[in-house]
Amino acid sequence: GNAGDGDGLDSICRLRPLHLEKGSSFAQRGVLLPPFDTAATLARLSAVIARHDPRVVIALGDSFHDRDAHGRLLPDDRDALSALQVRRDWIWISGNHDPALPRDLGGTVADEVAIGPIMFRHEPTGAVGEIAGHLHPKARVSTRGRSVERRCFASDGERAVMPAFGAYTGGLSIRDVAFAAIFQTLAFTAHVLGDRKVHSIAASRCC
Repeated sequence: GNAGDGDGLDSICRLRPLHLEKGSSFAQRGVLLPPFDTAATLARLSAVIARHDPRVVIALGDSFHDRDAHGRLLPDDRDALSALQVRRDWIWISGNHDPALPRDLGGTVADEVAIGPIMFRHEPTGAVGEIAGHLHPKARVSTRGRSVERRCFASDGERAVMPAFGAYTGGLSIRDVAFAAIFQTLAFTAHVLGDRKVHSIAASRCC
């Protein structure tokens, strides 16, 4: 997640895809992963919200890994999620993994949300003023003789695609054709998440 900046968005936190309960989803299919992804993701989310104390939180879809994931939440994780919603507006945007979010999670469910000229939705369309999720952008950068791959924000200043937030969530290279359809050219920037800061790198420089 990240705090907004300017244009009246300074009190809004946009949550990248969380994919809660991905570990339990894989376990049901016989793929065993440590069952701590939801707790780890919510702990990171709690730290972000404590730091920025946003008035509004918008979860950009795929907050849960599948249609039944919310039913597999442990009581402690459900309580943690409820605590994060106290004193703020919370908006769940439906994603392709969680198209029918239940109403007992707290907050409001919507397909997309417009705040002034900014449109928040799950799947990016390339429209001006759009902040979307879905694609989980990542960038590979060569530096000092080695290659590093990290999650990133993809933006050309008029639209943005947010990286994944969930502990087990993967990513899609910004050099994939899906991003070409959104930005039309490589004239956009990968804001790469480093260990201590965000590094802004031209997409054309990424592998």
